[in-house]
Amino acid sequence: MLNIRRATACDWQLLSDIAYKSEAYWGYNSDYMEKFKSMYQVTEEFISHNETYVIEDHCSVFGFYGLLVNDKDSSLEYFFIEPQSIGKGYGKLLWNHLVNITCKSLGVHELVIVTSPQAKDFYIKLGANSLGEVESLLKKGRMIPQLSYKVHN
Repeated sequence: MLNIRRATACDWQLLSDIAYKSEAYWGYNSDYMEKFKSMYQVTEEFISHNETYVIEDHCSVFGFYGLLVNDKDSSLEYFFIEPQSIGKGYGKLLWNHLVNITCKSLGVHELVIVTSPQAKDFYIKLGANSLGEVESLLKKGRMIPQLSYKVHN
């Protein structure tokens, strides 16, 4: 049975693995992926202090998101789907949970999203707008999309 639940601190390794496999799906080289693994590891602390949710079916996790909310703005820090589950609708279900339940309950009006070029169209299709590009934290000189999504409360 499909379920979206709050992640627990003990999910950190599973979520880190999903993030790594999901990013590797796009064919990045090993140097890039090693940097990704060290910079984007999901920590117990992040899960404990931020809105982090998983989508699962019969205890198998297919994806997750992590939302960072502070006084200035809110940013989507993590949004990853298992590679074998990409294109099956799990991302859209997670997105709907993010904006219609989590953002609304927290009073979030706008999300900032920094993403890979491959995922940009997914967010645009769901209503995000391009803010331009920012430099990647993983590779100097590599520019990646920055988007904004207005949450309709």
